[in-house]
This record gives sequence, C-alpha cells and structure tokens, in this order.
Amino acid sequence: MSNKINPIEAILSEHSIMILDGALATELEAHGCNLDDPLWSARVLLENPELIYQVHSDYFRAGADCVITASYQATMDGFSARGIQEQEALDLMKKTVLLARRARDDFWQENNETNRPKPLVVASVGPFGAYLADGSEYVGNYGVTDDTLADFHRSRMSALIEAGADLLAFETIPSLQEARVLDSLLREFPDTYAWLSFSLKNEKEISEGTKLSECARVFETNDQIAAIGINCAPVTIVTGAIQELRANTNKPLLVYPNSGETYNPETKTWHGHEQCNAFDIRSEEWYQAGARLIGGCCRTAPQHIADISKKWRTSKIFK
Repeated sequence: MSNKINPIEAILSEHSIMILDGALATELEAHGCNLDDPLWSARVLLENPELIYQVHSDYFRAGADCVITASYQATMDGFSARGIQEQEALDLMKKTVLLARRARDDFWQENNETNRPKPLVVASVGPFGAYLADGSEYVGNYGVTDDTLADFHRSRMSALIEAGADLLAFETIPSLQEARVLDSLLREFPDTYAWLSFSLKNEKEISEGTKLSECARVFETNDQIAAIGINCAPVTIVTGAIQELRANTNKPLLVYPNSGETYNPETKTWHGHEQCNAFDIRSEEWYQAGARLIGGCCRTAPQHIADISKKWRTSKIFK
C-alpha cells in the first residue's frame, strides 16, 4: 500500500459522519430523462451529460461530502451492445468522473465552507448483474467464473482511476464471489481506495444468501477497502444489518438505503410506499448502531441529503 491518504479516514477524523449523496437516476428522471434502457443513467452520458453535472451540483449544495458517478451501468459490454467502440466506451466512463469533478470543483470554488470537508468524487463500479439489466444485482447467483468477472470489471476500474476518482464504490454487490474478485482487482491499483457495499436478502444475509457476518470478516485485512456496508436495501432492515456488520469488522460502516419501495426488474418500476421521509431521524439510529457513512440510494433526493446535513453539520449532538 502506498502512502496515499485514505480519503474516508481523513473525513471521519474531522467529522462525526461522512454524508453521501442520494439517487442519481431518480433525479435524472425528475428532470425528464427516460431511463428505460439497459444503459440506465449511462444513457444520459450520451444524450445530455450536463444534466448529470446539474444533479451532482444539487447534491453538493444539499451538503453531500461526495457524489457517486454515473458509471454504475457504464460497462464495456453494455456500450459494445450499443455499437460503441472500445476507446469511445473508455472515454465515456472517464467522462462520468470528469463531470463529477467539474461539479465538485465549481461548487467548492463558490462555497469553500469551513464546517465541511472538500467533497470527494466516488466512481461507481456496479455489479456484473447491473450490466445484465434484469435485476441480477438483487439475486447474485450469476453462474460465471472469477476470470469472467475480473475481465468485466478491470478496464472500467482502470479508466475511472485514470480519470481522477478519489475513491471507488463497489456497490450493490450481491455475491461474495464478486466481492472477492473486486477485492483482488483493487490490489492491482495499490494507490486506490474503495468502499464495498452489498445488496441484501435480509438483515443477516446478502442477496445470494451468504451471511453478512462472513462478508464483513473476509475483507478485514485489506486496508484498501476503506469502508464496508450496504446499499439499496429498504430502510426497515438497515439497523439490524449495521449491527451484524459492527460485530464482525473494525472498518467504517456505510449505509445508503433506498426509499423502502420494492423494485420490479421486469417492468423496471417501483412499488409500495416510501419510508425515507425521516432520514435525518433514522440517521441517528444508524449512527448509534455503528454507521459512519450515511446517504441514500434509489428514490432518495437532494432534500433527504439536506436533512441529514442539517442535522449532522449544524448539530453538536455527536461531535
């Protein structure tokens, strides 16, 4: 490992929590984008990249200490299926980082605030299942080899790092196999840190059924994994999952749940009722359970992040 500073550690040494952003796709849809597409938010990279810049800017203004790039579903295989050649695909992946960096730098120039850290650009590395665009990231039993997964992820990771991401987000990971592959790939980039967050079956198991406690222990010795946690889980199972992780790892814990609605991958629609209106209140419960990086995933908005920011950056409760 190099002497490069762990960016999560740097923020948590000065602040009680690191505030993550909320959903990107939900906001793009609110701006009129149609994301019913295998490329999902990556489609907007091709059609209207300035909207991505705008959404990132909105989250910085809401108080986020980082934004997650639009690269979740931006993959070589996905772009190739759209007829996009390799070099253009790599450039588009890098563009996700450059858009986020521009939004961050423009914001910071205008709002160099003393009570918050300079925000990070976190490059999303979505799971193999996201490329399949069939909801596999919520199941996880792909039936592919480690080499297939490594080949799938390596070029995107390399492009995102080259473009200047501060950190990688291995997010919505449904299987221990894929998490292990990402962990081993990360070692090929010794100056890079990442967080690792799983999708859940319930508060004790990740999507494929492996115990969350086992997943926490496996990565304990890799210092490049700067935080571990869960994302895109319903808020109702978050506290239990944090407690499960806390008992099995010393790494900072991250949590960015969805709004509590249920996603149907066949119709690509959300159903049920959102339960995230009190994110600021829930964040206190999550903090007490052990979470130190807190934000939102699908169906959450800048207002949810603003509520968290107002609570944690102006309140002295846990300072």
